[in-house]
Amino acid sequence: MRVICCQLNIAWEDKPANFAAVRRILDGAGVPPGSLVVLPEMFATGFSMNVASIADGRPSETEAFMSLLARERGAYVLGGLVAAASGGKGANEAVAFSPEGAVIARYRKIHPFSYAQEDRHYVPGGEVVTFDWRGARVSPFICYDLRFPEVFRAATRRGAQVLVVIANWPATRVEHWVTLLRARAIENQAYVAGVNRCGNDPKLAYPGRSVIVGPRGEVMADAGDGEGVAWADLDFAALESYRREFPVLRDIRYGL
Repeated sequence: MRVICCQLNIAWEDKPANFAAVRRILDGAGVPPGSLVVLPEMFATGFSMNVASIADGRPSETEAFMSLLARERGAYVLGGLVAAASGGKGANEAVAFSPEGAVIARYRKIHPFSYAQEDRHYVPGGEVVTFDWRGARVSPFICYDLRFPEVFRAATRRGAQVLVVIANWPATRVEHWVTLLRARAIENQAYVAGVNRCGNDPKLAYPGRSVIVGPRGEVMADAGDGEGVAWADLDFAALESYRREFPVLRDIRYGL
């Protein structure tokens, strides 16, 4: 089962341009039917606080694109978007679609990035989410969530085998990005796919470095610093065998 991280240089607040970029990148990569295609946080707009201009209405333009992409490719598609929320604020969400184009999961970022004042413009989520990918359990998270290991542990307790982090993670902290992704994989004995953007927005530079990490912390694929993909075929029989042979998860002491 293949996971494909689609890394793009997001055009600032330009949805049509970003939809076209995703198609171009995936056309060059190839997508086997049944794959899980993952797009970055706010992939259609960039990490903007301009909620009034970028939030999707109903029907959602970004969701319509992702649904069509899933149907065209016969793949599962997971990506980040901005939905309208109460009080004029937005919701930073990760939404997953089946190959039939139906929404199968919706996760709202639990930890808005207060350092960049995201918490002033976006409402926090309060629920860890999992969804089924051809018999495997996937749990999505968004960017700053990566610094809070307890939510990843909650996903593992719910049966997650793949932990996905979609992000706009800046170049100044790229070593944190890679190190924490590896840590989440090791401590949860899970596959981790971290999908970041590359290029620049009006304020920051982004390093790319979308990576797929195996349950022992090994980097299985790395997209580097430019547009493109990182992909890997995941072996869930081997994952479960490893969890049985080295049963760290059963020794967790909850409630401390």
